[in-house]
Amino acid sequence: MTAPRPLGDRALDNLSYIRATMERAGSFTSVPGWGSVAVGATAVVATLIATRQRTDAAWLAVWLVEAVVGVAIGGAAMVWKARAANDSLLSGPGRRFGLAFLPPLLVGGLLTIALHQAGLFQAMPGTWLLLYGTAVITAGAFSVRVVPLMGLCFTLLGAAALFAPARWWPWLMALGFGGLHMVFGWIIARRYGG
Repeated sequence: MTAPRPLGDRALDNLSYIRATMERAGSFTSVPGWGSVAVGATAVVATLIATRQRTDAAWLAVWLVEAVVGVAIGGAAMVWKARAANDSLLSGPGRRFGLAFLPPLLVGGLLTIALHQAGLFQAMPGTWLLLYGTAVITAGAFSVRVVPLMGLCFTLLGAAALFAPARWWPWLMALGFGGLHMVFGWIIARRYGG
């Protein structure tokens, strides 16, 4: 028969469990680090493909496909990370994160339609980066500290893209959707797990 564990050890285990539970209840920690790196990599590929398109409509089609691919990768990675941590995406912080993240993205979708109809393709890169940054900042209020910082970087890059010469747009898109995702994804993966 084994001796019972000392009361102090059990108390420390209980305190660690309580602290971890409170942290999970207070912030959304299932932002996928390695999933963001993968999204960044596909955005770099999309940039290279988009620069070879001869029409604005073909350029837009490449980026719309990339948006679907990015959402699929990011969503799957988020679900995987939440399941691995035994967290729910639909309760507490996860629900607040989603409710803050989705409205700017929906606005971005509506503005993309309006800009396409008006033939204002030159406004799309800046608009996308700005609104994605806004989504990340607002949702990041319910997540770990590095997430709103990532959103701020997207927003600043989007502001620059609105006024940059057209030849810079592909590289600003690659820097934002590619580079920022990869850098911040790596930071999130290293500090907060996969």
